[in-house]
Amino acid sequence: MTLLKNLERFFSVPPDNPELIQSQAHGFTRQVPLMYAILLVNAAILSLTHLSAPPALSMVVPTILGVICLIRIAQLWGRRNVPISDVQARKLLNLSVPVSAVLGFGFCAWALSLFPYGNAFQQAHVVFYIGITSVGCVFCLMHLRAAALTAALCVMIPFTVFVAIQGNPIFIAMALNLIIIVCALLFVTSLNFKTFAELVASRGEMVRRQDETQHLSDENKRLANIDALTGLPNRRQFDHALGLMLEQAKADGTDIAVARLDIDGFKAVNNIFGHATGDRVLIEMARRVMTLRSPTTFVARLEADVFGLILQGPISEKRLTDCGELLCLTVRQPFVLPGANPHVSASAGFAASRPNDTAEALCDRADYAIFVAKQESRGNAVVFSDRHASDISRVRALEHALHTADLDAEIYILFQPQFDMSQNRTTGYEVLARWRHPVLGEISPVDFIPMAERIGVISKITQTVLRKALVMVEQLPRPLRLSVNLSAHDLASHTAIEAIVALVESFGVPCRIDFEITETSVMHDMAQANAALVSLLSLGSRIALDDFGTGHSSLTYVQKLPLDRIKVDRSFVAEVTSDPTSRAIIKTTVDLCRNLGISCVFEGIETEEQLDVLVGLGGKVMQGYLFGRPMSEDMVLQHHAREQRGDGIYAPALLDVAS
Repeated sequence: MTLLKNLERFFSVPPDNPELIQSQAHGFTRQVPLMYAILLVNAAILSLTHLSAPPALSMVVPTILGVICLIRIAQLWGRRNVPISDVQARKLLNLSVPVSAVLGFGFCAWALSLFPYGNAFQQAHVVFYIGITSVGCVFCLMHLRAAALTAALCVMIPFTVFVAIQGNPIFIAMALNLIIIVCALLFVTSLNFKTFAELVASRGEMVRRQDETQHLSDENKRLANIDALTGLPNRRQFDHALGLMLEQAKADGTDIAVARLDIDGFKAVNNIFGHATGDRVLIEMARRVMTLRSPTTFVARLEADVFGLILQGPISEKRLTDCGELLCLTVRQPFVLPGANPHVSASAGFAASRPNDTAEALCDRADYAIFVAKQESRGNAVVFSDRHASDISRVRALEHALHTADLDAEIYILFQPQFDMSQNRTTGYEVLARWRHPVLGEISPVDFIPMAERIGVISKITQTVLRKALVMVEQLPRPLRLSVNLSAHDLASHTAIEAIVALVESFGVPCRIDFEITETSVMHDMAQANAALVSLLSLGSRIALDDFGTGHSSLTYVQKLPLDRIKVDRSFVAEVTSDPTSRAIIKTTVDLCRNLGISCVFEGIETEEQLDVLVGLGGKVMQGYLFGRPMSEDMVLQHHAREQRGDGIYAPALLDVAS
């Protein structure tokens, strides 16, 4: 049974190897026509050398066999470049075995039928014809071992039997010689077929690996250009698309516009509802934007909660405004999510392209537009205008001036007194940074402090202010103290804190410098902020939490930070005489500070009525124009001398800053 199965497998076409089948069929359609041509030519020559035989043998039979050969040549030659299916290829190869048997036996029988009609030379020609034709057929069928073996057997078996019957030792020797050669050729053909099959398999494996590599390359390219969370294009693809669209717009003489859509307060969504809900918000946000977009609008997710749009077609300020309003309105709709219904808004910034624009310049204008939206019209859209272009020029000039400023020469400090009502005297001053540029003149801290934080020079300004404050505090009698503000960058940077500590220590410790921080400056990394404050406390400094009540988690910071005092924001003081809620909050804050053993400072006091209410609520330490406007160093010394003489507790009119 095993032998039969092996024979069946040998003579059949492998059903599970389509690549090998296709390769065999490809070789078959190119090599077998050559075999038929050999048969045709050899048969014609043999027929011409045996014209003495009966015409049926010398003419009719070779003609019929020749016609069959010509038909097969035409069929196979015509299909040599035509793709065929695996089924067709298998059918073609399966047919080759019986056809080889029929033609092999037919040509051999015809040649042997001529043997009796010839002389010794003609008989030798018959033997030669059978031998050379057999060898040629085996070579032409080298990729089809079953067909090659079949053809060889159908020729060699009848030929050997016929020669043996004749009894001629010469012909018997020739037959044996031919059998040896054909067997050797069959062996070589078998090895060649094995090598051919391995080569086909290797090529197929190489093609598969190339396909896998191409698939991985395509997938990597897709992943490199697609945001995994939302399925939108990412910043890389956005930048690429923007460059192409901008070039196309220039070539067509048309305009495009870029928009940035930024979720307001998205960090709070993650903090309150969790990052899983935050991700769902982003996915829903992407879906809403994609639903609204026109077919020509390109949408991408640029970063965490920021989406980018590229608009084509007629660009006008009205279209961009309408588009922005629609986007912002859509985002304001409630998000109905599993276990949470967060309400968020989004600000948008639009910028239209200009002649000779670059992608970077266009994006910069869109970024500035959304910056303005965040500052002036949160939850709405802003379209970049000529006014914004002027503002950018001014901002760029200020940035350059700040980068190149001689801080020691240009930064100066003013002082605003902090008055303790229980002691009836000034106990300290808050240090306020001011900038006087030699060309641009006086620049408001409202402008240059946020800019310094943004461009990374705030720590240098802090150290400059601190150095000048340390010099000034030595001129003030004890126990007067100065308060210096620290930025978020200062608290978040180990290097900045180390520089501050080293600067204070160079003047000697304990020092009389206190440090004021805001809630926003510690919210990003509470652990780092706490470690930084402990380092400052070791210098003899005190820590005050500024702008108390304006953040989201004030009590959390009071609980976790090493604070010595709280400064109540001026927004509560401004309404203390008219708003019962403000009074209640202030009373609660005073009681909180008393219970925690820390002091409470009230900022922005401008009227006697405010002072009376605050004192009635338990307030003690006051700061504001009622007690003194920001003053220069000389005026501080004058203010302190006047207070020592008892010339008045506070006199606003006498304490204005000199120009």
